[in-house]
Amino acid sequence: MTGRHLFTRKITIQYPEEKTPKSPRFRGMHALRRYPNGEERCIACKLCEAVCPALAITIDSEERADGTRRTTRYDIDMFKCIYCGFCEEACPVDSIVETDIHEFHYENRGDNILTKEMLLAIGDEYEKRIAESRQADSAYR
Repeated sequence: MTGRHLFTRKITIQYPEEKTPKSPRFRGMHALRRYPNGEERCIACKLCEAVCPALAITIDSEERADGTRRTTRYDIDMFKCIYCGFCEEACPVDSIVETDIHEFHYENRGDNILTKEMLLAIGDEYEKRIAESRQADSAYR
């Protein structure tokens, strides 16, 4: 630490009324996305499950009548998750994403398990915000 930092005035952020800026690459709560026609993107390739170093993702799948695969179960244990972003990077269809939402908590046992329905609901609610964040992130690449 240099001498000039010792005597600079410290600031206090009055959270939650005031917030500090976040990087567009911030990784927070997970979400599953859909295509514009409403169909879920996840093709049950299970790459995210395989690449997860914390073993936080559990996927079950089945083949549909039209021959495509879709998940019947997609669970993420948020207590195990280390927010590394590997699941997002491994996904070939941009289905699983980590949003910039960091203000969440769990009050009851079992609330930390995000199910497929919960993840899709998060994706539906925040799709516009997710798309904007992804666009801002692509500007850095």
